[in-house]
Amino acid sequence: MTVVAMSHGELSRYDTLLRVRRRELRVQDAAALLRVSRRQISRLLARLDAQGPEGLISCKRGQPSNRRHSEARREQIVGLVREHYHDFGPTLARKYLIERHGITVACETLRQLMIQAGLWKDRDARRPRPYQPRYRRDCRGELIQIDGSKHWWFEDRGPQCTLLVYIDDATSELMHLGMVESESTFAYMEATRAYIERHGKPVAFYSDKHSVFRNAKASAARGDGMTHFGRALDALNIEIICANSPQAKGRVERANATLQDRLVKAMRLEGISSIEEANAFLDSYMTRHNARFARPAFDARDLHRPLALHDDLRSIMVWQEQRTVTAALMLHYNKAMFILEPNDASKKLARQRVTVCEYPDGRLEIEHEGHVLPYRQFDKMRQVNQPAIVGNKHLDAALMLAKQMQAIMPHHRKRNNDAPARRDQPMHLFPEPDPPPKIDRRKLGGSKLKRGPRLSDEALRERGTLSFLQRI
Repeated sequence: MTVVAMSHGELSRYDTLLRVRRRELRVQDAAALLRVSRRQISRLLARLDAQGPEGLISCKRGQPSNRRHSEARREQIVGLVREHYHDFGPTLARKYLIERHGITVACETLRQLMIQAGLWKDRDARRPRPYQPRYRRDCRGELIQIDGSKHWWFEDRGPQCTLLVYIDDATSELMHLGMVESESTFAYMEATRAYIERHGKPVAFYSDKHSVFRNAKASAARGDGMTHFGRALDALNIEIICANSPQAKGRVERANATLQDRLVKAMRLEGISSIEEANAFLDSYMTRHNARFARPAFDARDLHRPLALHDDLRSIMVWQEQRTVTAALMLHYNKAMFILEPNDASKKLARQRVTVCEYPDGRLEIEHEGHVLPYRQFDKMRQVNQPAIVGNKHLDAALMLAKQMQAIMPHHRKRNNDAPARRDQPMHLFPEPDPPPKIDRRKLGGSKLKRGPRLSDEALRERGTLSFLQRI
């Protein structure tokens, strides 16, 4: 048994020719139906008698088109696109091929050439891959998803701020909520300290690739690669895991969407319009939210661990940096100079490394091998302020800080020109120069000056200066 693959038009042609053979249809009527001549009908009937239904299949099937570009031209087009327009789309690449190289090619032809060469992907290949849901963790406290949600939480009653959300992966229970100005290391340190004091130490935190949690700079390869927040969690024996996509931590993302709807309305009813009022209200709101959305864990065990005897959250949740002490017992930190008080302990630290600890409240401590060293701040370092590198999540906080600094310390103080100056304070830093003396043109240049072109006063002064230097 032979299977013949025919198109819809070829099947219609086969049925029409069979009707002609059965004398159900005249030849001229069949030619009108198939839109061919009577002679072509005779050819098709002869081919049907000689080869059967296979004779009606088009001989061009599977063969290259007669209008197909030659292999040399196809290779030329692909080579130009690969060399100059490898990251261009087909439409834009076609435009530059016509303008710069004089090569005219159809957009769809160029698209197919780029797909075959691996320079472009069709629509099906560019579809986002599906993210399959994963099962919850078994125990409470095994995995805590954390994230910051920037939103207009107070609507038009207050500024835009960020809500730090800690949610348990096993139960969907909100473990901690904290309203802050922006996502920062100190904000997460304070929120994590409050979480641990309330629930204990979880097995791991699950977060995104924010710079608070992951050091993506090239300098990370030269050191331990830890951020300040990661160092604090390592000291507490808590693992930090970064998700590869937002869908991976979908539980906290969906919780953010719910909070942006329900929490905003709840705070509107309570008339809350500041961060302080919101933080005082969040504990009662978490109780109502968990009663509605939390679910029991698959395993009833709670994997939160109590703090060890040597765990001091106040001293661990700090910003720590290493500095070298000079021979004069000085060190530099944050554009300021600090001088260690000379004593038996600090005198031995010349050319040694010490640790500068900055606390969330702005307090500074200088430590060495667990001992706090007394110091005094000498002066602010006078240096050029380089532009700060600020991420998108920190931009609002940076602008707010800049506005506050400009209001407290104006860079230029405007003086009223109508107010008289004090006797001991000149109007300018340098006194105004005396007016230049009037130049007698007859004494400079002699007869040569008279015969030459007329020079300006500036040119004459320059000539007199050059002649004076030549005499020296």
